[in-house]
Amino acid sequence: MSAPGSEPTEGYVRALIEDDPIELYETAPCGYLSADEDGRIVKVNRTFCDWTGYRRDELVGRRFQTLLAVGDRIFYETHFAPSLSLQGTVREIAADVVCGDGQRLPVLINAVRAHSPRGADRTRIVVFDARERRAYERELLAERERAERAAQEARTLAETLQRTLLPASMPTIAGIDVGAAYRPAGDGKVVGGDFYDVFQLDDRAWGVSLGDVCGKGPGAAIITALARHTIRALAVHTASTSAVLEGLHHAILRSPETDGFCTALFLTADVGAAGEVHLRMSAGGHHLPLLVGTDGTVTEVGRRGHLLGMLEPLRLHEDQVTVEPGESLVLFTDGVIEARRGEELYGEQRLHELLGELRIAGAQELADAITADAVDFQGGALTRDDIAVVVLQGAERPPAQ
Repeated sequence: MSAPGSEPTEGYVRALIEDDPIELYETAPCGYLSADEDGRIVKVNRTFCDWTGYRRDELVGRRFQTLLAVGDRIFYETHFAPSLSLQGTVREIAADVVCGDGQRLPVLINAVRAHSPRGADRTRIVVFDARERRAYERELLAERERAERAAQEARTLAETLQRTLLPASMPTIAGIDVGAAYRPAGDGKVVGGDFYDVFQLDDRAWGVSLGDVCGKGPGAAIITALARHTIRALAVHTASTSAVLEGLHHAILRSPETDGFCTALFLTADVGAAGEVHLRMSAGGHHLPLLVGTDGTVTEVGRRGHLLGMLEPLRLHEDQVTVEPGESLVLFTDGVIEARRGEELYGEQRLHELLGELRIAGAQELADAITADAVDFQGGALTRDDIAVVVLQGAERPPAQ
């Protein structure tokens, strides 16, 4: 006797009748096919016929792989069939089925090799409609390609803009060997804030600037361009290096397009009768230059003033420095001494030791060596800050005849 309430309801009985196994097979939400050992279709459900537009009698007796697009047929022969033979199953193979009207139907295929009690093996194939998935994958791929193109365009734009903010090459100056090196942080897609410049003032004097703008990107590029061109314009009209930096300070404060500050060094240089280089210099919040003697001694020169573009009143100093033949004056941005390796800081002491140990003839070689050491310290990649280095070297004069 059945328990009370356990009798089948009318709806349950109706469901049993409607869920006839044959009807479930024919109208399943996927294509079902059975193939013999040669891959010939022996059975196919109505869903697959509806999707592809073939009649059942057009499919039975036909090899399954002949329904696939040409490239997928090759894959079937080289990968699908061997894997099925060796492992007895394949899963989620993406392919295109060529429909009766010639259109392609993107599908995912699962298959299993089944042993029949009557001795004839069968391959059970399940085909899923992958049109929406394939459309999503195509859109994802297109989006990735668009992102890659945008990244490349941003990198090209940043590199082009950065080149306009730096001199194309170092000038040749009688009596002064000049070298410079610059390395942007990251992958080059963002314009850095470091800048330098070397330009002629008159028949004897040259101007040298180096600085670091707070931040990166378009905002930093605006201040960088403003700094470089303001220094050039003011230096022609005054011999005072502190007055040039003071003019830059007020230009940053007055500019409606800038919202930041910078540090900067500005020097004027001319060569004396004995080959020594006479420098006048002012430092607006920037790390002071390092004078490297011929014996390897390293000395910080000058006095540091206030940041430019920040608070009033501005305090700056003007100092005079002499670089003898064979000596080097090294200007650098904080990307050198603030380079990090984990928690370890590159630091000023390491830079002093490097300059004391290097015995390099040539300003460019020295600038490159400093930059390379700071980059190597960070594992070969700049992730935090740009690096800019300018070296002024008193040129050795040939002995008198």
